[in-house]
Parts: sequence; C-alpha cells; structure tokens
Amino acid sequence: MTFAVNAEGLRKRFRGTAALDGFDLAVPEGSVCGLLGPNGAGKTTAVRILATLLRPDGGRAQVAGLDVVRQAEQVRHRIGLIGQHTAVDEVLSGRENLVMFGRLHHLGRAAARRRAEELLARFGLEDAGGKPVKDYSGGMRRRLDLAAGMILSPAVLFLDEPTTGLDPRGRGEVWDAVRGLVATGCTVLLTTQYLEEADRLASKVVVVDAGRAVAEGTPDELKSALGDDRVDVVLRDADQVQAAAAVLDHVGAAPPEIDREAQRVSVPVRDRAGALAEIVRALEAAGLTAEDVTLRRPTLDEVFLHLTGTTREETAA
Repeated sequence: MTFAVNAEGLRKRFRGTAALDGFDLAVPEGSVCGLLGPNGAGKTTAVRILATLLRPDGGRAQVAGLDVVRQAEQVRHRIGLIGQHTAVDEVLSGRENLVMFGRLHHLGRAAARRRAEELLARFGLEDAGGKPVKDYSGGMRRRLDLAAGMILSPAVLFLDEPTTGLDPRGRGEVWDAVRGLVATGCTVLLTTQYLEEADRLASKVVVVDAGRAVAEGTPDELKSALGDDRVDVVLRDADQVQAAAAVLDHVGAAPPEIDREAQRVSVPVRDRAGALAEIVRALEAAGLTAEDVTLRRPTLDEVFLHLTGTTREETAA
C-alpha cells in the first residue's frame, strides 16, 4: 500500500508543553482520513507540521513521498490547505476569485481562466460564477474555498474543520464536494469536531489524545472495538425515566445512560435479541410506557468518549 501521508514519532513542544508526543499517522493514497480529538490533543499541530508550517522537534514525516523538513518547498507544490475560515474575496465574483488564485499560483492569464471554469463546473458553481461572493450561501462559499485550494490539483488536501458554522444543507454540499475530490484521486486529511462528519466521509479515523494517536481504524472498526450493542428506550412520560433506568440497570452490561431532555435511557447489551426481549418484558411488568425501543450499534460519539474521556460538547466548548 502506498501512503500519501506518513508520520512516525512526531514530537513538538511549546514552552515546555508537549503538543505532539510520538505521533504516528499513515494515510493511504486516494482516501479520506479524519483526525478526531479533544481541544489541545495535537490535531492542528500535526496538520501544521505536515503542511510545512511548523518544524517538528523530533520524528519524521513524508507527504506525497517528500520529506516535510528537507523538501518543504517541494511539498508545498503538492498540497492544498483549507483553514477554518474562507479565504475568498467577497467583493469579487466566484470566477474572479479563482482566476486571482490561479495567477497567484503563477498560471498565465489564459490558463488561470480555463482552470477557473473547470473548477466552477466541478463544484457546481457555474451558474453563480459571475455573482459576488457576498451573495453566496455558506455552503457555496465553502465550496468556492475548496475550489481555490484545488487550483494546482494537489495530491494531498488538508481540511481544518471544513464545515464549522454551516447549516445541515451547507455541510451536505461540502461533503459532496469532498467526495468528488477523492473520486479524482486526491487524498484528504481533515480535522473535525463533528463526529457525524468523520462517520460519513472518512474511510479511516484516527483518534488523537495528549499528542498521540490512541486509536485508528474505519468508523465501523472503532465502533466494534467498543464492544456491546446498545438498546435505547424512549419514554412517553418524563417522570418514568428514572424508573426505566432502574429496570435497564438489571439487564444491561453496564450502568445505563440517561438523557432527560430526550426522555431516553440507553444501555449496552451483550445478547442482542435476548436483551431486547427481556427489556420489553421488564418495562411492561413495571408498568412503564415506551414510545420507542431501538437496538443499535455504538455511535462514534460513544467511541470518542470512551477513548478520550471527553464528550463532543466539551470538545466544542
């Protein structure tokens, strides 16, 4: 297998504090890899080193087969980097922005115009190409930002929380655009605070904590590693939530989790079919009314909490 990104034992300290402490990463060509971790875990530091914006204190890394320290300038010609905030000019039109970026990348005028038209078509912005970017929706701006990062058809594209602040429709538009990039052979490394995003986009997820990769695999592999299936019980009456939790405590493989706002109780179980039937019978015997009883796999949220001890909400805060 050929890796577009390969890092071994990366180390970086800031004022005596270790941001990376032996970080390893291997991303196959033509794939999407998601970096997940709580704030301060080292995700951004890792991306900045791989994008040649920081020099590591130790370890080594290659991007597109090039050493990020010894061949930094060559690496920069093979990568694209999209930050959390769009870098396009709101006064210019989408087409003018792409032509400008093409010229900044030393394309001739005619070549820059041709590339702009190609990218507008690829990212579904042909009809909006002549409009000022200030009139674009959030999803359209982000797609234009992705297009700008693809001016030179980079082998590897780094995306730092690409859909932060977008509504569900805008996130869907960006996800479709990222899938389109991968279909052309581009390798994508993204950091994200949306676990659903990693679940939907990434063929490989790396969980980062305290400057190290503490787990990696496909989303399904990480969920399977957590183990037991889950049963969710949604109660009709909020006053019955605590009583239902007591019932599930006798059936589950671990103490139940309670979401009072959703009137939901969740519990891990080992015997899928047997536990589900037992829970239904126990709820009926206790006189509790369930709106819904669902058997499911663990979510990536639960994997994240298990591995880092940090909830998604705490990470976002």
